[in-house]
Amino acid sequence: MSSSGAMTGLRVIDLTRVLGGPYCTQILADHGADVIKVEPPAGDEVRDWGPPFHEEDAAYFVGINRNKRSIGLDLASEGGRAVLLKMLETADVLIENFKPGTLDKWGIGNDVLRAKFPKLVHCRISGFGADGPRGGNPGYDAIIQAMTGMIAATGSPESGPMRIGVPLVDITTGLYAAIGILMALSERQRSGLGQFLETTLYETGLAIMHPHTANYFMHGKPPGLTGNEHPNLVPYAIFPTKTDDIFIGVGNDGTFRKLAKEIGKPELGTDPRFARNKDRIANRDALRAELAAVFSQHEAEPLCNRLLAAGLPAGPVQKIDQALTNPHTLHRGDIITKDWYKGVASPIRLERTKPSLRRTPPKFSQHTAEVLGEFGFSEGEIDAMVASGAVCGSERKR
Repeated sequence: MSSSGAMTGLRVIDLTRVLGGPYCTQILADHGADVIKVEPPAGDEVRDWGPPFHEEDAAYFVGINRNKRSIGLDLASEGGRAVLLKMLETADVLIENFKPGTLDKWGIGNDVLRAKFPKLVHCRISGFGADGPRGGNPGYDAIIQAMTGMIAATGSPESGPMRIGVPLVDITTGLYAAIGILMALSERQRSGLGQFLETTLYETGLAIMHPHTANYFMHGKPPGLTGNEHPNLVPYAIFPTKTDDIFIGVGNDGTFRKLAKEIGKPELGTDPRFARNKDRIANRDALRAELAAVFSQHEAEPLCNRLLAAGLPAGPVQKIDQALTNPHTLHRGDIITKDWYKGVASPIRLERTKPSLRRTPPKFSQHTAEVLGEFGFSEGEIDAMVASGAVCGSERKR
């Protein structure tokens, strides 16, 4: 069995901050890539997004920056840009989330990078892209949720439209960026050339609005607020039990008949009001009342265990502490630790090339001397660059 990750040997220069980019590069770093996190003199701003903190770094930063090395560079300075260009000589991937046009302003835009480093894969994450009516505008997760129909489709008639409680757009943009980078690297094996790729929060927001976009293209109606229920499937919702709430999700008529039999109400499976999914949608409230009456007689955990064992989609509605200490979570090794650090393991489980936790999240510019030494800079040169402000020491400029 190989002890190396699937991305071992890949060098990634990471100029990103906040969430989408760091989430992307942590995926690559977990699987062996050498990710050098280049931070501005003020550091990645999410280091301050707390409490809670570990020493001076917020949990928000800690959760998406393991397995990376940090160096602080002032890319607005000629000296800082010179260091970056030196690092790119042996890099496979550059990923950044500057406002479109920023690198061009600094004289290191994509055309320059392409000429200097033809094998480089250059990935940009932006809010809206460089062109179009909103080209160059900044993007924020909740604002994109609002603009792409996500908030309008989330919530109940009682609550009104609601933001999704996790930064889904940012995270998914990071996932798309990782996929795009891997695609470009795969193509490079055939062509010998790198290329520029871009993922935007706006396009991501639109892309993940399934099935609402598909439904709209089909019937021309925007989605209503259905709360926890599914617009296309019934039953697909939360139900109370004697103890806790459970979620039931039924994907087809056969599964519904099996559920009805398992809960001791086989007649529901053949009731003309509920036999087919379109009938269940038309009679949603009546079916909910029937199922709620049954589930109210059971405790959540034993009921879900029995239904899952029968191959039926059911699960208790757990809080985060319950999910992280669940026996299945622990059995699967989903929590990883090193020294003071604790986090959720990579969900990408390859048979031979395992992900690993090699480094805890870095302190600001923690690896400056180490990294620059690898690129051939002498101790004196590093000290001079720190003194000039092109390279940062361990103190952030706040």
